[in-house]
Amino acid sequence: MPESAVCRICGGEVTAFMDFGEQPVSDCFLPPGSTAPEHFYRLVVGACSACTMVQLLHEVARARMFHEDYPYHSSGSAHMREHFRRVAENFLATELTADDAFIVELGCNDGVMLRTIAEAGVRHLGVEPSGSVADITAARGIRVRKDFFEEATARSILAEDGRAAVIYAANTLCHIPYMGSVLDGVRELLAPDGVFVFEDPYFADIVRQTSFDQIYDEHFYYFTARSVAAMARGHGLELVDVERLPVHGGEVRYTLVREGVRERSAAVGDLLAAEEAAELTARPTLEAFADRVRAARADLTGLLRDLRARGEEVVGYGATAKSATVLNYCGIGPDLIAYVTDSTPAKQGRLTPGSHIPVVPPQRFADARPRYAVLFAWNHAEEIMAKEEAFRAAGGRWIRYVPGVRVD
Repeated sequence: MPESAVCRICGGEVTAFMDFGEQPVSDCFLPPGSTAPEHFYRLVVGACSACTMVQLLHEVARARMFHEDYPYHSSGSAHMREHFRRVAENFLATELTADDAFIVELGCNDGVMLRTIAEAGVRHLGVEPSGSVADITAARGIRVRKDFFEEATARSILAEDGRAAVIYAANTLCHIPYMGSVLDGVRELLAPDGVFVFEDPYFADIVRQTSFDQIYDEHFYYFTARSVAAMARGHGLELVDVERLPVHGGEVRYTLVREGVRERSAAVGDLLAAEEAAELTARPTLEAFADRVRAARADLTGLLRDLRARGEEVVGYGATAKSATVLNYCGIGPDLIAYVTDSTPAKQGRLTPGSHIPVVPPQRFADARPRYAVLFAWNHAEEIMAKEEAFRAAGGRWIRYVPGVRVD
């Protein structure tokens, strides 16, 4: 009998469709020789039979994931810097044209989006619980509050700054299990005609690509237009627009407003119809996805063992949070992958969570000229391929596992 739980959105029954076993906190990189015990949890994902929200069955305490030493910086990718610049410029041209307009970003990270807003002289506030990246944001002249966003936070911001014309979140909302408090806070803080815009990984793309590494501790929810519409209705909000995005392996940008404030775009109906036709959260669809995940694990570990048996050195590229799912679910350690290269200084010189593979600076990768590299940061493949032309020119080959295992 599959494991089940109560839906965190509507109270319905969530039935598991994939169990990735014991997993570490995905962004908790260990110092070499550390004797401190690692925190592990069961990574199980299921779908609600009532509102269809796909979600994890077990929650990791937020303070374990988003803390003073949180190592992810949104500005690390040139492609994402450009993406967020365009987001900010669009808001400035549309929703933030009124005198004294105010925008709040939930999970602003290192201020990559708000920087353009601040430079335009528009009132703003970033809400960021991870202290180290919040400090970077503040150092860039961006107003930031070190806090988790919930209803009480919204009331405090409202008392100090007034209502927001825009509340925005990117790759943040799916991280927050306590969604009721967040959406009630949004409704409290939002101007009567304001918009709540958020973008997160799209479950349909995860299923289509078998991108199972998108499932990890920080991603508690896996949104669809249908589940977001149901979630919004429960808190006096309405889904009025959707936009497919090519970033991070496939995302959707959702726009919510107070009920009845704006007309629903045709794009919402189109996406709802496509989801219904695909039977995204039907049991056969979910079980077929789980079967493909198990096949990918067998294919990837088989390939790595074969390469090592032939005396080849294999390394990893990108010590991403999602690589924790791949490494630990597949049982991959330093015996199969010698090291993982990553440009984030806070990760360098440490060990990957659970699998304990050394993380090294990019120069090591450039100097060593390995024959094979597993591309964990596959969502930035185009940018990486352009940067690492020397690797391919020297005979290096990329190992990919999304949408299937192959050697390029």
